[in-house]
Amino acid sequence: MRTVLSLVAMCAALIVSGCGGTGGSNATGQPSTVASAEPELLRQYEDLARSGGKVIRLDPAASVVRIYAFRAGPAAKVGHNHVLSAPRFVGFYYLPPPGAGSGRFDLEFRLDELVIDEPGYRATLGAAFATKLSPEAIQGTQDHMLGEDNLQADRYPFVQVRSIEILGESPKFMAVVEISMHGQRRQLLVPLTVGGLPDRLEVSGSFAIRQSDFGAKPYSVLGGLMAVLDEVFIEFNLKGK
Repeated sequence: MRTVLSLVAMCAALIVSGCGGTGGSNATGQPSTVASAEPELLRQYEDLARSGGKVIRLDPAASVVRIYAFRAGPAAKVGHNHVLSAPRFVGFYYLPPPGAGSGRFDLEFRLDELVIDEPGYRATLGAAFATKLSPEAIQGTQDHMLGEDNLQADRYPFVQVRSIEILGESPKFMAVVEISMHGQRRQLLVPLTVGGLPDRLEVSGSFAIRQSDFGAKPYSVLGGLMAVLDEVFIEFNLKGK
C-alpha cells in the first residue's frame, strides 16, 4: 500500500509540474512555422465591406472564450481540472444584404497567449475547480500543454476557425466550421445563438473536440494512471460592432 501511495504522489507531482511558452518564440528559440491569417483576413473583409452588407470586428475585451480540460485516469482525484481563456484574438463577421444565413466569420488566436487557470475564474466554477493552484503549478501546466509533447505551440502557434456554411434562422443557427490546429484541419457542426444584428453582434455557443483528432497527444503518465482527458470543452460569447 505504501508503494502505491508513493506512486500516486509521484504522479501528482509530475502532472502539476509537467502539466508552452509565452511571447512569439518557443523555449528553444525556434521561430514560428505558421503565419498569422490576420493580414489576409483584413484584406478579405475589406473587400466584402465594399461589396455591400456590413463587416463587424469582434471585440476581445467584451468577449469570453473558455476552454476546459479535465483530469482522467484511475488516479484522477489527485490531479486537477484546468480552464483556459483567450483574452486576445482576431475575429470578423460579415453580414451580407440577404441576411445572417448567408454570412461568414473567421477567428484566430495564439496558443501561447492563452491564460491558464486564472484564480478568480476558477473560484466561480464550483467544486470540480476548487483547488487553488500555485503560480509554479500553473506555469508547469502551461509549459507541458504548449510544449513539444502536446500542442507544440512553437511549431503550430495559431488556432484558426472559419465558417463553411451557416444554417437556420435568427436567433438559432448551426454553423459548419473548419478548425485548423496543430497542422490539422477538421470540420464540425456548432450550434449558435445570435443576437444584436444588424447594428452589432452577440453570438454564443459551445462544442467539444478531441485533441487526438488534431494530432495532439493528451498528457498521460505511468500507463495512464494519471492523464488529461482527450476531449476538451469550449464555450464562447463573442461580441462586436
